[in-house]
Amino acid sequence: MQTLHLYAAWTGILMGFLAGAGLGMFFHRDGWLGGYGSWSRRMARLGHISFFGIAFINLAYGVCLAVSEQIIESHYISFFFVCGAITMPLVCFLSAYKKLFRHFFFVPVLCLIIGTLLLLKGGLMS
Repeated sequence: MQTLHLYAAWTGILMGFLAGAGLGMFFHRDGWLGGYGSWSRRMARLGHISFFGIAFINLAYGVCLAVSEQIIESHYISFFFVCGAITMPLVCFLSAYKKLFRHFFFVPVLCLIIGTLLLLKGGLMS
């Protein structure tokens, strides 16, 4: 299971690099995606950085599984962390495209909260 999270982490980091390169090709244009302070541009930037942020969560879980006997290996925790890693940037970029998608932010947020609570309940708090 730790291998899954290490691959999820490094895939997220790669996707962050690629998204940053793609966004970086146009950031110099003042009006791009509606200007610097526009909703679309902010959501695109959030999607870009969420690749890295959630990659580090998966990296931390993968490393903890390898080095700590206190952290439990759980298919449920894995599901919620990987699901959060996929859905957070997806919802961010979809929200940049159409504001209506902002109503789906609860999906990645709940995934990450549930995964963390399961980790704390099963490992750190036992």
